[in-house]
Amino acid sequence: MPVFDYDPPERFVAGAVGQPGSRAFFLQARGQGRLTTVGLEKFQVAALADRLDELLDEVLRRSGGTVPVPAVAPASLTDNAPLDVPISEDFRVGTMALAWDADAAQVIIEAQEVVVEDEEADDSPVAEPTVLRVHISPGAARAFTKRALALVAAGRPPCPLCGQPLDPEGHICVRLNGYRGGDVTSAGGGE
Repeated sequence: MPVFDYDPPERFVAGAVGQPGSRAFFLQARGQGRLTTVGLEKFQVAALADRLDELLDEVLRRSGGTVPVPAVAPASLTDNAPLDVPISEDFRVGTMALAWDADAAQVIIEAQEVVVEDEEADDSPVAEPTVLRVHISPGAARAFTKRALALVAAGRPPCPLCGQPLDPEGHICVRLNGYRGGDVTSAGGGE
């Protein structure tokens, strides 16, 4: 099982390429002269950011404030730069895991490659998945979360009537019984 291990990385960010509605999402780790880029879905970025915040809040709560976990992302760790190039996907993420290393006071994030099992080859061993493992400080984790949540929120705006994403070329709203209607962005009633 190949493991891309960064302990700690110089940079660990979530990013996207493309226009809202057709963006490709990535996690990218850089350090020790290496760059690892893995592809994942938008909902995986959102879930990772949410769970990371929950993990840090729980560590802070259980430690009674003795562990140096910032409540918000430190401004000095803010990273709004684009993804490093070249953006070459090393693998596609299937499973992710989070852990807290109490001895090092670090968060460990693992992103594991999707492994497709071949139903026809019952006797052949299943290939070991590739793993991206990143060890980051609580402050860097809060900064990652802030960027990831902003990235997810920067997509297409939701329809005020049905909540589905609005497309630039129009929106068929289920609340309007399939009609496109006029301007669905003004959800006020009217005659």
